[in-house]
Amino acid sequence: MFDIKEAMREIKRGTAEIIDEERIEKLLKNFLETGENYTVKAGFDPTAPDLHLGHTVLIQKLALFQQYGGIVQFLIGDFTGMIGDPTGKNETRKKLDRETVEKNAQSYKEQVFKILDPKKTEVVFNSTWLDKLGAAGLVELTTTFNVARMLERDDFDKRYKSQTAISISEFLYPLLQGYDSVALKSDIELGGTDQKFNLLMGRTLQRTYNTGKEQAVLMMPLLEGLDGVNKMSKSLNNYIGVTEEPNTMFGKVLSASDELMWRYYDLLSTRSIAEIEDLKSEVATGSMHPKAVKEHLACEIIERFHSQEDALKAKEEFDRVHKQSEIPSDIKEYALEGPLWIAKALVDAKISPSTSQSRRDIKQGAVKINQEKISDEQLQLQTGEYILQVGKRKFAKVKVS
Repeated sequence: MFDIKEAMREIKRGTAEIIDEERIEKLLKNFLETGENYTVKAGFDPTAPDLHLGHTVLIQKLALFQQYGGIVQFLIGDFTGMIGDPTGKNETRKKLDRETVEKNAQSYKEQVFKILDPKKTEVVFNSTWLDKLGAAGLVELTTTFNVARMLERDDFDKRYKSQTAISISEFLYPLLQGYDSVALKSDIELGGTDQKFNLLMGRTLQRTYNTGKEQAVLMMPLLEGLDGVNKMSKSLNNYIGVTEEPNTMFGKVLSASDELMWRYYDLLSTRSIAEIEDLKSEVATGSMHPKAVKEHLACEIIERFHSQEDALKAKEEFDRVHKQSEIPSDIKEYALEGPLWIAKALVDAKISPSTSQSRRDIKQGAVKINQEKISDEQLQLQTGEYILQVGKRKFAKVKVS
């Protein structure tokens, strides 16, 4: 089966905080001795259909628990999603309509089973029990917590002091999330560090409603994006999406700093702690280059979300472009009218965000035409075909007529 000490070491790996670690260890020990499974809950409000690697940190940990006897309660908050989680927000969230919630929920289900074992996963929707709670049940739920305690939550406290509106529905959100743990009788709940108040609410309400359980809580940190500073976010364009093309994923992983690479290994890789320590030792002694270690990680991630064949092809393509300075085989083509200013051509070909950025890139020697660096910011492209390149990874073919 497994060694409890080693299992707990893997479970604690990369975590920000665990509340009631002893309970987790008891659940594992009981599974080893009796074969009795336990439940591990994590809630996802279907507010966005596309996951990036930052979202998968939690899902990777859920998959780990499945190896040690855990049955994952993958909770899609279709009811609470229409309220909107106020965590970290300075204003009331917009509601989602039912159609959007259902569409996003389906997309989540399709993506998470690339990581989770479907046989050890229960996909549940909290509308199942919250729809049935009714007015009387909801009023009873509100009596379990007072406003003073609710205002202890950091974001509520800040908004209250700044006289920013807080809707009553937002006060209900932590209560409803906590009630999910009552309905599911969860043994463990996982969440991000920003969810601590809500996660503890589950423990509180399980006691209040005499469920006979008091869930352990495990919190994961927010994953840094490719800039190594801010959390991974599509709005900051520092993300790696799980549905992105293999070549794009490979290039993005390779662009991470050496320091960030180890962070990604801890939070995203399925390699054991011992295996990662061996890799660190090989890099420290010089027997392995950090780039090779990044390639291993990139291939692992691509294989998870695509296939082993896709991972190998992505590596071959990356090597072809970067080691041999060749042009990628599948670059987008654009038909443009000329004569055309080079700075605008780069924007129209979608490999530069603005003409001012284009000019900066040209000054820095980052722009090539047909693999030759250019320095003339005022260059006009006449009739013909050109391969435009910015940096190492941005290419476009332009046909000027």
